Amino acid sequence: MWTRHHKERKLGRLILPAITAAFLSYFGYHSVHGDLGLIATEKFERMRLERAAQLAKLVQKRQALERQVQLLSDGSLEKDMLDETARYQLNVSRGDEIVIFNNYF
Repeated sequence: MWTRHHKERKLGRLILPAITAAFLSYFGYHSVHGDLGLIATEKFERMRLERAAQLAKLVQKRQALERQVQLLSDGSLEKDMLDETARYQLNVSRGDEIVIFNNYF
């Protein structure tokens, strides 16, 4: 009866650690540089803060416009507000007036 003896190969012991290192490096790379990685998360956070600032400006502008509309469309229309808005839009002023430009619109 013949018995085969295999030599223990040094290469065979390195296969499992090599595969493990490949998987860890793949997932490690994508956890930092991937679409949902750390760098992308920082970018999304910066965009969220910029958009929140834009939203705050737009909300403030909308509230100012709503106040103006409320003054113009109330049951009692204020003649002073109507006169001011008409002059601003038509770019008309009297000779005895001092004009201070303020961006209402």
